[in-house]
Amino acid sequence: MASNHEHRDTADFGFQEVPREEKARRVRGVFDSVADKYDIMNDLMSGGIHRLWKRYTLSRTALKPGGRALDVAGGTGDLTRGMAEQVGPEGQVVLGDINASMLKNGRRRLTDQGVVGNVHYVQLNAEALPFPDAHFDCVTIGFGLRNVTDKAAALASMRRVIRPGGRLLVLEFSKPVVPGLSTVYDAYSFKVLPLMGRLVANDADSYRYLAESIRRFPDQETLRDMMLEAGFDQASYHNLTGGVVALHVGLVF
Repeated sequence: MASNHEHRDTADFGFQEVPREEKARRVRGVFDSVADKYDIMNDLMSGGIHRLWKRYTLSRTALKPGGRALDVAGGTGDLTRGMAEQVGPEGQVVLGDINASMLKNGRRRLTDQGVVGNVHYVQLNAEALPFPDAHFDCVTIGFGLRNVTDKAAALASMRRVIRPGGRLLVLEFSKPVVPGLSTVYDAYSFKVLPLMGRLVANDADSYRYLAESIRRFPDQETLRDMMLEAGFDQASYHNLTGGVVALHVGLVF
């Protein structure tokens, strides 16, 4: 069970064990390095499929006009943009990220796309969200939870800020469930990704870390159980692309 990892003096940084306080600094270094090339690398790494994963996630927000949403580790703002459309001018979406350079890129990108007025930008730590209890109708975290040092604390913090009737959507790489897919996926992750990182972003190491962090992330059932332990009343998951990615949905009654 991955949750046993949460209370040690060390944390996973890819396949390395590092002091807990060191992980956040190292993850920040990775995202400082890749921020400017993040979108183009996402398209290359997933063959553009990340757009379909995000579209599916947005179809599950249950947001209505005037609603309030939070996109944790929102990065360059794909989910934020979709939710801003769903809640409309009367609603409010917060794009939150621990990393200043990712947040700056997200703000610039969304402003360039004309998304203004109902989106706010906040630098925040997922483990201690700076919002009141029961504040949001929907919280999303897309490809961000695996970079958090204490995942249980982050899930509990996200649970705290969701109002009754609201939900958490966790979109994250997971464990492939199609026979034979793991072998192909491993070869791709550990050979192709670092090479792409070197060629496109001039940074093989950061992309090697991203591949390793995916492998260390809890599988579908473990993450579902962690969400229940964090206080969600119901948790389920949906495998996408053969389980390469899963969307976990946590409901608050």
